[in-house]
Amino acid sequence: MAEPSSYRPKDIPALPGVYRFFNGDGKVIYVGKALSLKSRLSSYFQSNLPEKTNRMVHEAVRVDWTIVDSEVEALQLEFSWIKQFAPTFNVQFRDDKSYPYLAISLEDEFPRVFITRKQKRPGLKYFGPFTHTWALRNTFDVVLKVFPVRSCSAANFEKARRTNRQCLLGDIGKCAAPCVGWVSQEEHKELAKRMAAFMEAGTGDLLTTLQKEMEMAATNEEFERAAKIRDQISSMERARESSEASLSENFSADVIAVHREGMHVAGSIFMVRGGAIKGSRSWLVDQKLSLEGEDELTALFSSIYGSSDVDEIPSEILVNEMPNEQGSLEEWLTTRRGGKVEIKVPQRGEKFDLLKTVERNAHYALIQYVNKRSADSAVSGRALVEIQEALDLSIPPLRIECFDISNISGTSVVASMVVFEDGMPKKSEYRRFIIDTDTAWDDTRAIHQVVSRRIKRLIAEKEIDVSEVQELGGKNSRFAYRPQLIIVDGGAPQVSAAARALKELGMSDIALCGLAKRLEEVWMPGTNDPLILPRSSEGLYLLQRVRDEAHRFAITFHRSRRSKVMLESLLDEIPQLGESRRTALLKAFGSVSAIRKATSEEIGSVPGVGAKTAALILASLSRETTTSIDAQTGEILEGS
Repeated sequence: MAEPSSYRPKDIPALPGVYRFFNGDGKVIYVGKALSLKSRLSSYFQSNLPEKTNRMVHEAVRVDWTIVDSEVEALQLEFSWIKQFAPTFNVQFRDDKSYPYLAISLEDEFPRVFITRKQKRPGLKYFGPFTHTWALRNTFDVVLKVFPVRSCSAANFEKARRTNRQCLLGDIGKCAAPCVGWVSQEEHKELAKRMAAFMEAGTGDLLTTLQKEMEMAATNEEFERAAKIRDQISSMERARESSEASLSENFSADVIAVHREGMHVAGSIFMVRGGAIKGSRSWLVDQKLSLEGEDELTALFSSIYGSSDVDEIPSEILVNEMPNEQGSLEEWLTTRRGGKVEIKVPQRGEKFDLLKTVERNAHYALIQYVNKRSADSAVSGRALVEIQEALDLSIPPLRIECFDISNISGTSVVASMVVFEDGMPKKSEYRRFIIDTDTAWDDTRAIHQVVSRRIKRLIAEKEIDVSEVQELGGKNSRFAYRPQLIIVDGGAPQVSAAARALKELGMSDIALCGLAKRLEEVWMPGTNDPLILPRSSEGLYLLQRVRDEAHRFAITFHRSRRSKVMLESLLDEIPQLGESRRTALLKAFGSVSAIRKATSEEIGSVPGVGAKTAALILASLSRETTTSIDAQTGEILEGS
């Protein structure tokens, strides 16, 4: 590694431009732009740089720059160089999978339609990409019924021409069989153009034309032809329903959203044309080496539009957050498109609703990526070794138990215990605890109580003769398995409470740590300062995943407890309702909201209630219309 001061440039101009850092092999490792090259480049040679930036400037051996006239030119050149050099330390987006396209070879003598995952080639018209292969194949099947363009390979097509015998697709009506002269070359090309028009512009004009043809055929008593056209219309409508949202026909835009979770970032795009969603795609950010403060959304724009065709750039781009380079991006895209391009963040209406759907797609892509990583035994093994080294453990923590507390102002306090073995969740061994609020009304006391209860069970189970249990056909309790690491959700106070519980029960040799949410700091017992694991650490990813799973499990249990308590408290306030009647009512209707909507006769028909009590129940509930309870979440909702 080189000392940055050895290659620090002098006389840097205070002008806009793009700069490149090179390593010892002459490879570009970072590309950046600046309104003032002097100010930006000087910042790389200061002390106290962020970790990744410091690593980059030490790996580099030289830096050069190119002056441009404007920020837009700088943005364009930066995107071009990032694409050309693929620098290690720049934000890089990569597809989470290879998406399929529908392709039509319109320039061929006899155009062909087919599904492909290969790179785009000249002479082909592409539609997509499609997120799900099954959806594309369904669309492919329907479209072939309406537009029977040939889909066979060149070899099969030539074989049919030699033998003068059409293939099965021709026999079942999914090919117009130009190979045997059922249609002429010109007719087949026109059919392929109509298919492309259908895929590109939607079904409006084509449906109207087919509707008229069907009516004309019926008038001329060509009923078989009319029935065939009717089936074509039905197939086209089903294809449209499967690919379009409830959007206005004049709505055309790209809808882009990014989703962040910890150090992971994913992006998704829906391409909407004429009110129809023509394609979708997702990306994942590789942040292992990207520098701190890099704008992922600007990098995503570069990934999407840096190599796209001019006619693929829409006049409107909707995003869930505004990129740092909004003005420059709009100007760059406007120049590329040859028409105005606006970047907006919608606040309401159909555009806002669609944007939320795209954001959910990005979230789901990220979940799939994280789950795939967690299922990788090599990644899990590396994560466990990193945790062992960071926490100075004697062995990798093959069994990890994590505890979390959930409550609202000290009421309905519950705790969760989740178990990970070999870096994977062991859901059959998750446990829930109801906290005794007489002795524990804050997080630290609750943590002390739940850890104490868990360790007491461990001690009790260890005293049982396992051989006797097995002789009787029983199984050893999972509480008898000793954890190699206990994690608590929180910082120093929560860790101290858990450590005190372990010490009181003679189990201080069990490793313990806490993970604080705000800065993802790892706290150890008896230390004044936390451990800071690298943001790209597999060990930190695993600790976060365990902590987040414990939090999810605790929240789920707390909601169910809170909902039950709130429902019962409402019914408690109704005169003449004892426990048996309350139980019978909830069993019959399921919720207070359903009881409120029922008639007096329906309530009175519940065993043990009767007409008079039913009238009292409705009268009491009608006075409580200012609020209602969501039976699923226990949330207090505003009434009408």
